[in-house]
Amino acid sequence: MNNIDLAGKVALVTGANRGIGAAIAHRLARAGAHVVVTARREAGAHAVAEAIRIAGGLADAVACDVTRYGDVVAAIDACVDRHGRLDILVANAGSIEPIARIVDSDPLAWDAVVDVNLKGVYHCIRAALPHMLRNHGGTVIAMNSGAANAPMEGWSHYCATKAAVQMLTRQVHKEYGEQGIRSLGLSPGPVAGEMQAAIRASGINPVSRLADSDYIPAEWAAEAVAWLCTAAADPFLGTDFSIKTEEGRRLLGLSLSEPRKAA
Repeated sequence: MNNIDLAGKVALVTGANRGIGAAIAHRLARAGAHVVVTARREAGAHAVAEAIRIAGGLADAVACDVTRYGDVVAAIDACVDRHGRLDILVANAGSIEPIARIVDSDPLAWDAVVDVNLKGVYHCIRAALPHMLRNHGGTVIAMNSGAANAPMEGWSHYCATKAAVQMLTRQVHKEYGEQGIRSLGLSPGPVAGEMQAAIRASGINPVSRLADSDYIPAEWAAEAVAWLCTAAADPFLGTDFSIKTEEGRRLLGLSLSEPRKAA
């Protein structure tokens, strides 16, 4: 791990009850941040927060359904009321199911993915920005994907929403970058976890046929998020940072030739 110091910072991570979100919460806590773990299911959020505390970190938890703006406002307001500030927002909550070609897709299910992947990110940013602006700064990180730039069969909802999130990240930088708001996207590539299990089960497009060695562990994505919270990542403000590139791996201290292991 990189020597990253986030002591005194308060971070809120959505969808942090498992997978990448849980790994991000643990990594930010190890860097010294007080982490607010959020998830739609309160029990899962509390379990991760308790694990962080047992490991010596600072964390608490709150239930939050990112598709409901009122839930998001309540969670972020509670964070600020309790800790006095919000320095880091990681909009991680996301969905890709059900995977289906457009003609086979269920409009209601398609809409539900838009609600999580796009509107959920907007809700978090909209609720967090006033607090960050009053504090004269903050970091917003949205989990993105290479699917934002390349159509993938069966992923019309996922590709479309990630492309929109990529633009939303740029929009935040355009409107508030000069006021101290650091806005970045992260495209980690295929990460081992439940989402990849669903992709494999679909049997649609080449990603469903990737070998275990093609997946990176969630901890790599978490390391990238922690690094993006530092001034070292400032050259990437308003852009999408990728772990798949040689430059991205080098900056994180990872090697392109380093074996990948599914977690």
